[in-house]
Amino acid sequence: NGCKSYLRRVKYKIMLAARMCTRVAVARPLIQPLASVQSVSVRSIQTTPAQLDESMENAAKFIGAGCATIGVAGSGAGIGSVFGSLVEGYARNPSLKQQLFQYCILGFALSEAMGLFCLMLAFM
Repeated sequence: NGCKSYLRRVKYKIMLAARMCTRVAVARPLIQPLASVQSVSVRSIQTTPAQLDESMENAAKFIGAGCATIGVAGSGAGIGSVFGSLVEGYARNPSLKQQLFQYCILGFALSEAMGLFCLMLAFM
């Protein structure tokens, strides 16, 4: 029986506190006059330019050109690999010299064409 009376008192205190909170929340705007409220200035950050600047366009072109010229390095590595394989093939079987050289020229031409294509894209 003592536990029930304790729970009633706790429930009463909780309900009383809830009523006081709602009264304060309702009464607070009446306590503060509108003249005392200070205006808060809001500043916004503009993340995109209002108009596309010519310097930004040039910067984007140079970044694209730099990305396109990376392929030229791949072309150089490919040409080195082709001629390295030619020398290795000569060392293994010197009798296939003519056929290996034809394949080497074909590999060189394809690798160089890809490098020139990347360079052409960089200059566009």
